[in-house]
Amino acid sequence: MTQVISRFDELRAALDGAVVTPDDPGYDEARQVWNGSIDRRPAVVAYCTSAEDVATAVSYAREASLEISVRSAGAHSASGMGVGDAGIVIDLSRIGDVVVDPTARRARIGGGALQRDVDAATQAHGLAVPLGEIGHTGIGGIATGGGMGWLTRQYGLTCDNLVAAQVVLADGRIVRAAPDENPDLFWAIRGGGGNFGVITEFEVALHEVGPQVELGMLFYGMDDAADALRVARDVIADLPPDVSFEAVFLHAPPEPFVPEEHRGRLGVAIAVVGFGTEESHRGVVGRVRDALPPALWELVTPMPFTALQLMFDEGFPWGTHTYEKSLDLASFTDGAVDVIVEHAGRMASPMSALFFYVLSGAFSTAEEEATAFGGGRSPRLCVFIVGMTPGAEGLADERVWVRGFYDALMPHAISRGGYVNEMMPDDVHRVPASYGSKYARLARIKAAYDPENLFHRNANIPPVA
Repeated sequence: MTQVISRFDELRAALDGAVVTPDDPGYDEARQVWNGSIDRRPAVVAYCTSAEDVATAVSYAREASLEISVRSAGAHSASGMGVGDAGIVIDLSRIGDVVVDPTARRARIGGGALQRDVDAATQAHGLAVPLGEIGHTGIGGIATGGGMGWLTRQYGLTCDNLVAAQVVLADGRIVRAAPDENPDLFWAIRGGGGNFGVITEFEVALHEVGPQVELGMLFYGMDDAADALRVARDVIADLPPDVSFEAVFLHAPPEPFVPEEHRGRLGVAIAVVGFGTEESHRGVVGRVRDALPPALWELVTPMPFTALQLMFDEGFPWGTHTYEKSLDLASFTDGAVDVIVEHAGRMASPMSALFFYVLSGAFSTAEEEATAFGGGRSPRLCVFIVGMTPGAEGLADERVWVRGFYDALMPHAISRGGYVNEMMPDDVHRVPASYGSKYARLARIKAAYDPENLFHRNANIPPVA
């Protein structure tokens, strides 16, 4: 034990950031991640404050044969990859600065930054980069796995907007990845996840967005859910380029805009977000209204883009117990609709949810081979089946619900793969299918930059020389 403590003292002396072990105050807080069902006890947590700190921690872990976990301030990996038993957690939460150059429309973002901080900094200049939809998510996982949300139809994935990155490699070197520097690494980190190193800074392209956008949310009960999805199918087929669209099954929240008699009711919300003219947005909302019975409730209003990006935050609080799966559908076919309505109706926990992201527009016009993002670029629906409970009680039932739903819907999916950012430990066999023909190239790049698979707590791609 004396030798281990001495080694950690060496790490403390070498880092500018703090080091926390099981013997230190604050250890239980330091080992927590967003998913409350993850209860692991790392040997040490290193709160790095710079790329040099990260390089030191990586080298230390390699020499001490400690398994590495990497996490941002969000620690949102539902699979719990951001913390492991008996290893080292390289925590990036103190590398979270966001520096915006509004003239060049670029931002430099620390690897541990939260999405809400990026949105706040960029929106101060009327700019934004496509990110996810939960403000307290860390940008690192979003950007390296793909990154999809409300702006995907307009400007592509987060990884499509990455122009350079600072990366700490498995051998402790700090390198720049860009089209003209380590281009193979640059290709791989845009969709290949955390397999290739620890990204301590992202440089991203920004776009004019907001500050006000148009929101339309129409909520229908389960009796009208099948018709709502079929109408959505028709509307999605010719959406204006400045409009984004989602379908979300959830229990209606206890918000002032929801009539009291419908709060807590299970149904489907058709969400329409406009980034252009009010007329364009209202046209899509009108098509949904005209084709369906009156919604149980509506929320149609302009709102700040930053508020839109925080809209689902309260539904995904820290400490929630979570199990989820993801797959892609080509569209709301009749067969898929039948499965969706049947299984969504079995959602028991009021916290669980089912999201259908519409991926088309700029997502589909991006060059397929330009990044490592897997799964293809044809227009599609990315489906997120999310089982959530406030505590451990009930999670086993939600896990059964998620798996049963996934198994029933998989025959309608585009492939056997899925979105790598949503993979649970029991999805590891799906990783090759998720990348398809890109997998072999990723495995070769992995061998070049991490031949010993030091970074394997992720949707792992083992190195192949």
